[in-house]
Amino acid sequence: MLLSFAIPSTAPLITAPVPIFLTVMAIILLTPLVLSRLKIPQVIGLIIAGVAVGPYGLNLLARDMSFEVFGQVGILYLMFLAGIEIDMYHLRKNLRKGMAFGAFTFIIPLLLGTLTAMAALGMHLLEAVLLASMFAAHTLIAYPIVNRFGVTKSPAVIIAIAGTIMTVLGSLIVLAGVLGVYRDGSLGSLVPVLFYLALYCLGITYLYPRITRYFFKHYSDGISQFIYVMVAVFGAAALASFIGIEGVFGAFFAGLVLNRFIPARSTLMGRLEFVGNALFIPYFLIGVGMLIDLRVVLDGWGTLYTAAVMSAVAMASKWLAALVTQKVYGLTPVDRSMMYQLSNAHTAVALAVVMIGYEMHLFDIQVLNGTVVMILVTCTVSSFGTERAASRIKVQMLEQEEEENSKDDSAAHPRTLIAISNPLTAPGIVDLALSMRFPDSSVAGDLYALHVRNDNSASARAIGRNSLDVAERAAAAVETTLTPIERFDLNFITGVLNTMEERDITELIVGLHRRTSIIDSFLGEKVEQLLRSTNRMVVMSRCFIPLNTVTRILVAVPKKAQFETGFRRWVQAVGNLCRQIGCRIEFWCEESTVPLIRTVVRQSNLGIRMSFAEVRSYDDFVLKSAEVNDDDLLIVVSARRSSVSFDSDMDAVPEYLQKYFANTNLIVLYPGQFGTEAPMTMAETMATDIVSAPNQLYRYTMALVRRLRRVLSHR
Repeated sequence: MLLSFAIPSTAPLITAPVPIFLTVMAIILLTPLVLSRLKIPQVIGLIIAGVAVGPYGLNLLARDMSFEVFGQVGILYLMFLAGIEIDMYHLRKNLRKGMAFGAFTFIIPLLLGTLTAMAALGMHLLEAVLLASMFAAHTLIAYPIVNRFGVTKSPAVIIAIAGTIMTVLGSLIVLAGVLGVYRDGSLGSLVPVLFYLALYCLGITYLYPRITRYFFKHYSDGISQFIYVMVAVFGAAALASFIGIEGVFGAFFAGLVLNRFIPARSTLMGRLEFVGNALFIPYFLIGVGMLIDLRVVLDGWGTLYTAAVMSAVAMASKWLAALVTQKVYGLTPVDRSMMYQLSNAHTAVALAVVMIGYEMHLFDIQVLNGTVVMILVTCTVSSFGTERAASRIKVQMLEQEEEENSKDDSAAHPRTLIAISNPLTAPGIVDLALSMRFPDSSVAGDLYALHVRNDNSASARAIGRNSLDVAERAAAAVETTLTPIERFDLNFITGVLNTMEERDITELIVGLHRRTSIIDSFLGEKVEQLLRSTNRMVVMSRCFIPLNTVTRILVAVPKKAQFETGFRRWVQAVGNLCRQIGCRIEFWCEESTVPLIRTVVRQSNLGIRMSFAEVRSYDDFVLKSAEVNDDDLLIVVSARRSSVSFDSDMDAVPEYLQKYFANTNLIVLYPGQFGTEAPMTMAETMATDIVSAPNQLYRYTMALVRRLRRVLSHR
């Protein structure tokens, strides 16, 4: 339907499959390199290249089935990426603005286009409404530019994306109504379309999250997860097309539903973006260029006049819609420019509408040719304008981040050390470390992976090297640099402590100790020694399910936690983890701690869904434990003995966690304490590691004292 233009009958110069694919790959490679020197956006460069090599240019390539397939896949993939990369918190926050912009950018072009088509082009009402629906809809063809600048979470971008899907749906509804009037003389055909649309949305919303969570829990292989996402996206698009809804809506809606299962800083997201930006989307843009015949401007003044009217109405009405939205919600001129430019390009829906009208003899050849010129003009203006607006928004974001970092030295440059023992647990702990970092590289800090061994055998060296290789690959998949460190030392404790001193490490992430005997403690003697030997932030993790399948994060916060030196940093780390997973978070804390947590979250621009439950004592924490589900992640913020927030009840928490949370996804976090405790010397650490054992008598005595104290207090 979209690709039915008459193609010249002359045979192209390149017909063999391998040379065709080679030519396309060469275009994708060379076009950005050449046109970047001319300050031409990559999107326009690929469209121009398609014009040059296509049947209306040098006729090197024919617009064969490969371009039809990859072209359709490319536009669906483009809409899917727009849905998968959108920040759901900010989408909910800006949903009202997005709906308003969608209404403005649909109604204003529809009304203005209808009046102009009747007055300037001499169309009847039915033809004018159908043509105006083409002006109302737009395609996010400049979205790769926004993605390249890293401003996809900007409110203006989110508003534009939310408005896009409304215009697509609105145009399809208008199209169905016009076809119903043309064929049957009534609007009765709208009823089944709206019914199927509602049924479709409910079905996808209910089924996709449950199937996805089950699949990701049971199949951790990266390739299998990638193929599953592809099946889910194109299945949703195919089902949408089958029931009479445009496939681009299905792809976008699938992206929104799968959004929370694919964190922005994950291996799976890296693969999805790579495949789309390297192959599918460039193929689509080249295919769009191959449809454009610049010779139509020579067909006479009628074509030029029609094209000029259509282009002027399309761009003016979109600018007016962005202006109204800006004035209503008090947005900045840069936001208006971004909303306008993203909504200015017309390709997929415009081609669909004009081809339907042409085949039904509602439009003549001048309107068809005018549409081709309008597509070229609007895509060019949209690409240049989006790049200019994106660069200005990026500068504003960087200036704001620098100002925030100057106020918050604790987040300026954290240095994270990951202690890795074997290659099986390495990917999970690296994902946790990446999720707790700030997404922007300017404040993300340095990342190190450490494997300590006290055995110099070949097998021990092989295990260490393999563990670090797995960790490096997990970080490289999300374009993050990880420095591997293989260390031969007396024991694990001395190796970690020496590395932390040498690299000036600010936070340590380790796997949670697995209890092996009755006399063994919950944290393990080595970790307990480590906590006594360093005042840096220590995070211990034990997750039985992938992080992206976690539905809720529960954070148990001790009394007076806000007075600790590392309070801000651990709140930021937990907030970043929540933002990457895309779930909601609930803090169990005292009422006096709530305003401080809210302040850190607001100042750090975390943008997370959070709630609070008051917990005053250890008994309240025991009662809240019944609320923890298998898909939840429990984070227990503890404290060292010398810290302000330490309470004697904390001695019972490790054993309680072992007894009641043996199968719970768990993180135990000890905040950093700078200058509040004197770490053990290296000699004391080594001696303790060799001769000490858990003092169970002391533990049992303190537990008995606590029970007696509670009994007396109740009396």
